[in-house]
Amino acid sequence: MIKVYGYPNTRATRITWTLEELQEGYEFKLVDFAKGDSKSKEFLAVNPAGKVPVLQDGDLTLTESGAIVTYLADKFADQKLIPSPGSPERAKFEQWSYFALCELEQPLWTLGKHRFALPKEQRVSEIFPTASWEFQQALTLLSSGLGTKNYILGSEFSAADILLGHTLIWGLAFDQTVKQENLIAYHQRLSERPALANAKAREAQSLPTEK
Repeated sequence: MIKVYGYPNTRATRITWTLEELQEGYEFKLVDFAKGDSKSKEFLAVNPAGKVPVLQDGDLTLTESGAIVTYLADKFADQKLIPSPGSPERAKFEQWSYFALCELEQPLWTLGKHRFALPKEQRVSEIFPTASWEFQQALTLLSSGLGTKNYILGSEFSAADILLGHTLIWGLAFDQTVKQENLIAYHQRLSERPALANAKAREAQSLPTEK
């Protein structure tokens, strides 16, 4: 069975969301950062970077959320979450997937790193206004690319929408403003997908219960 190493509301949600959309079974293995799981000898043997998500599928161990989402969509191509390789639609899929990771997410992760992820002595709060400005520039491009379409590739939902939608959700959680009406509607449309709710519930079940 496919194994997903992660923690709720991290990039691992991109993977659980994808698997729920695909209706494929998987085991969610909690990596509890607060307990030091990410630095444990056992987890570092899985991913030396000490980060989530990690996917294990048989002999394959794969990191990087964009690569994992693409792999799963290709593996279960009959579910039509990804266009055929070599097609113009696939080229656009790749374009917007890389945009999600390199342009839309990058300023948010800058905010995250300098708020909580980096060692305190490495954090620079003066970078916050610049990162927020960069995120707004990326939103402008995304709004233009989405236009009046329901989803980034057109009328049909794809795995690229998972990468973009999850990053928009992160942006709002990071108190960033989204002013574009089409992006507000896009965010709402994606947030209401049952597969996302199922993914979040599955992740939450992995957390230890309070006594």
